[in-house]
Amino acid sequence: MKDIATRFFATGAIFAICGMVWGIVMSATQDHSLSPAHGHLNLIGFVVMIVFGTFYALTPSAAATRLASIHYFLALAAVVTIVPGIVMALTNAGEVLAKIGSVLTLAAMALFAFLVMRHGVGSRALNSTP
Repeated sequence: MKDIATRFFATGAIFAICGMVWGIVMSATQDHSLSPAHGHLNLIGFVVMIVFGTFYALTPSAAATRLASIHYFLALAAVVTIVPGIVMALTNAGEVLAKIGSVLTLAAMALFAFLVMRHGVGSRALNSTP
């Protein structure tokens, strides 16, 4: 893929499709027992990934850093860990994966906060005063 923003947007779209299909399956089967995992997939997998992608699309200085790629893989690892972890917790198969996913999710958000504080939002031209 071309750039970090595209990676976040494409991944977010894929997670949204997965979440929508999962929601349809839950509705069709009338089994909503995994709704918390479904909700986390939609929120962290779609909404948060799109927010991250928007930041990078608006802030080329942050997108050009090595930390941006680390952020992408950290956020991706968070989603693919926390969602199955929540499923496991809900089905009494253990909570370890959900806990690991929670820490990864927090780390991804902390890295995002650091990048926002370090680079601001928008290109340098947009942030400078005439």
